[in-house]
Amino acid sequence: MKKNRFEPLKNLYRKAISCLITLAIVLIFYSFWTRHFNGMMDRDFLGKGNIMIALVYLVMTILFFRAFKAYKIGYFKVASTILSQVLALICINSIAMLQIILMVGKVATLQTILTQILMMTAIDILVCVILTLILNKIYTLMFPPYCMLEIYGEHENNLRGKMGMRADKYILEASIHISEPMEKIQQKILKYDAILLNDIPSRIKNQLLKFCFSNSVRVYFTPKISDVIASGASDVDLFDSPLFLCKNSGLTLDQRFLKRAMDIFLSVIGLVLSCPFILVSAACIKAHDHGPVFFTQRRCSLDGKIFTMYKLRSMVVDAEVDGKSKPATDNDDRITPVGRFIRKTRIDELPQLVNVLRGDMSIVGPRPERVEHVEKYTAAIPEFSYRMKVKGGLTGYAQVYGKYNTSAYDKLKMDLKYIVNYSFLMDIQILFMTVKVIFMKESTEGFRRDFGRDHE
Repeated sequence: MKKNRFEPLKNLYRKAISCLITLAIVLIFYSFWTRHFNGMMDRDFLGKGNIMIALVYLVMTILFFRAFKAYKIGYFKVASTILSQVLALICINSIAMLQIILMVGKVATLQTILTQILMMTAIDILVCVILTLILNKIYTLMFPPYCMLEIYGEHENNLRGKMGMRADKYILEASIHISEPMEKIQQKILKYDAILLNDIPSRIKNQLLKFCFSNSVRVYFTPKISDVIASGASDVDLFDSPLFLCKNSGLTLDQRFLKRAMDIFLSVIGLVLSCPFILVSAACIKAHDHGPVFFTQRRCSLDGKIFTMYKLRSMVVDAEVDGKSKPATDNDDRITPVGRFIRKTRIDELPQLVNVLRGDMSIVGPRPERVEHVEKYTAAIPEFSYRMKVKGGLTGYAQVYGKYNTSAYDKLKMDLKYIVNYSFLMDIQILFMTVKVIFMKESTEGFRRDFGRDHE
């Protein structure tokens, strides 16, 4: 195994490029502030006032870039990183524009402010694209992909193919089955930069993890449900023996209160802003075939509670004449012309804000499933019911990080990861990432096909 001499510098390099990008963006803003915006006010900011404005912009840049994961150069694909940066910059400069308008307070300057903000945003994006391309290229030269050995068991999955799609990070050079002698497996491990433990029994996994730890070999492994649950454990330091605690009780009282407050706040704002889109879409649906505007369906949420979920109807009336679930395809002839548009733009999902306001759902959480689907998946995967320790959501961890072909078992593990590691900040980050994945075709397909999605 040949060690990369630059490997210890990886975290330092990532922090350095984050600082470089942040500095470039703040300097661009400061240039526009001193040359254009500051002079628009009746009384210019001087000295510490200018520094304060720059610091506020600096804080916004760090927060939004972290929320959209826009610093992840070398981690995500270049296009994904640039998209994150563009969305973050739009949010940052929109808030900055509102601040400047309030400080200037002159209606006559609105067009000038908007023009300068647009110009500043364009320069920001151009600089970020150039820096990202250059820094990503340097990253790939300094930190080439790991040459990996796959150690696999009986279970078949497509993990090898998925990792093959990121040849810039991983090269699976060889595979070996766990039925081979342990001594042979261990000897082979030492020839590679990293190993992939692909769904192997816990006893063998633990043995190999210890061997790799003692030999400083990087390990990737697919978690079991128990591993995901344990990831949310906390330390108990009452004894002279290490002890971990998994509370397994769902959200705490303060977490539930804060989450509910956010749900009410965002659903009210969402309904007010989306009302025109819902009304226009409803009129178009009615005019097209004179059928019902809304589509209702019984779903399961917290503790298995059944509720009626609302959506705008996007298919023909009686699309499921026999009452059986028929998942929709991209070219499904049951989808109406109006329905095709509202599905693509997610307008059909907006009435679910009423469910959120009523308390049936949350803004963020595992996607609520049909009653018959819950019964079906629980029979196949008993742990499926664990998802209902929290309310179902409009968006969630599995919808943001999953793909259209992510298996039900893997999406379940994503939902459990959200539940056991829940925090208010995680909800905020998922909301920002939801905005991002709407612009990514591969990811948005995941919204429709999660766990065998119903026809609507």
